[in-house]
Amino acid sequence: MMRFPLLPALLVSFSLVAQQAPKAPTKLSLQAAIETSLKNNLQVQIATETRTSTVAGVMVEQGSFDWNLTSGLTLSKSQDGFKTPAATLESTTQSRSLSVGSTKAFEWGGSLSLSYAPRYSFSSGTLVGGSTTTPYDGSLSATYTQSLLRGFGREATESRLIVARLGAKAADLTFTKSIIDLVASTETLYWDVVFAQRNLVNKRQALELAQKQLRENQIRVQVGTLAPIEVTSSEASVAQREQEIIAAEAQDLNSKDALIRALYPSSERPAGLDLTDAPSVKPVGMDEASAEQRALTSRIELKTARLDLQTKQVQETAAVNRTLPQLDAFATYSGNAASQIPSEGLTAVNKDLSKAAYPGYSIGLQFSMPIQNRAAKGSLAQSRASRRTSELNLKDLELGITLEARQALRNVEASAKGVAAAEKTRYFREKDLEAEQKKFENGMSTNFLVLSKQNDLDSAKSAELQAQITYVKAITAMEKSVGNLLEARKLVVN
Repeated sequence: MMRFPLLPALLVSFSLVAQQAPKAPTKLSLQAAIETSLKNNLQVQIATETRTSTVAGVMVEQGSFDWNLTSGLTLSKSQDGFKTPAATLESTTQSRSLSVGSTKAFEWGGSLSLSYAPRYSFSSGTLVGGSTTTPYDGSLSATYTQSLLRGFGREATESRLIVARLGAKAADLTFTKSIIDLVASTETLYWDVVFAQRNLVNKRQALELAQKQLRENQIRVQVGTLAPIEVTSSEASVAQREQEIIAAEAQDLNSKDALIRALYPSSERPAGLDLTDAPSVKPVGMDEASAEQRALTSRIELKTARLDLQTKQVQETAAVNRTLPQLDAFATYSGNAASQIPSEGLTAVNKDLSKAAYPGYSIGLQFSMPIQNRAAKGSLAQSRASRRTSELNLKDLELGITLEARQALRNVEASAKGVAAAEKTRYFREKDLEAEQKKFENGMSTNFLVLSKQNDLDSAKSAELQAQITYVKAITAMEKSVGNLLEARKLVVN
């Protein structure tokens, strides 16, 4: 007799017992789906980084007006000589100098330059007759320059900074637009799954009706009240329903995969989804005039286009300024210190500089102008054309958005009527089938007519479901077209 090893058998048994039951599908509401999509979607993360980069560009342009500190230290030693027939005279010079300065450009077109430079020098040798000491000396200077024509005013000097700030606002709007698009696409995928699930339920109900008709026909054939040929048509109807279920199951799985892919692009995905929200018809409470006004006020695309127009206007103003001649006024103060003997040192130099013991002043104008100035004129022509293009784009966008809002509202109204009509059609198809079945049971109808009524009911159910899904998608499109989709979903973009 063969004996199986006891330990492997026990391990197999325990492994079978320890197998986990399949995980239940994840219940998911529409609001939860939107929140999950916003949390995990990669495009939102990309838009976030883009916005951060654009906002950092403002800091880059602000750096043009930062204080700039400069400093330098120089140590030097040099030797020199002078030869005569009688002797050779030599000298050695040592020096140390320190310079500390700062420059600052101002937003109104001025600039300031400061400089502090103490110096030390010592010479010795036969060429200078022993030694010559001028150990400590120094100067302090400040120069302010103001542009009077080209480069004057904030609109000229801060044009790049203003454009960067407008770009940061546009980046915020672009980020919000990506959120709106994501919410709309998530809702579309969600309702696609709802349609697929409910359509599969309808197809199974249609199969049950066809199977019931087939069973009843088989009984009637057995008792001799129905011709055998009628069973064939019922069997064909059952086969057709089974084929429709196969297609509906594939549609259900594909739509769920698309939604799961959108909600969990990089995180662990659930085993399945069980959607809890159902399409419902609600009053909109908005007419065409209010829809147009709301769209012109709230649409992100219009806000972005208006910022683009402001940007082009700023650039045009700066281009106009660059066509002007360069005329700068400047004022300079220079303070010097008396050369000090070694015993006084640097303290005496700083005392002279701080008390302005030896001041100097200068003021003046500097003028320059390109003869033809074609570069500036060409840049101005480009800026004006770009500004006019932005104006036309904004006008065209306003017209398009106005039309889109009207059409979206009309689609909602038409979809609501379509839902009501589809509900009535489905209701009457149900009553029609019931009546036909009773007539068939009483011998007053045929199997063909009953199967036709079943087909009519199945088509009516599909049309009703499609009308409901079309309506909720139209609501999403309408809310997106008038610019209140996030508000309607109670979402706040930070």
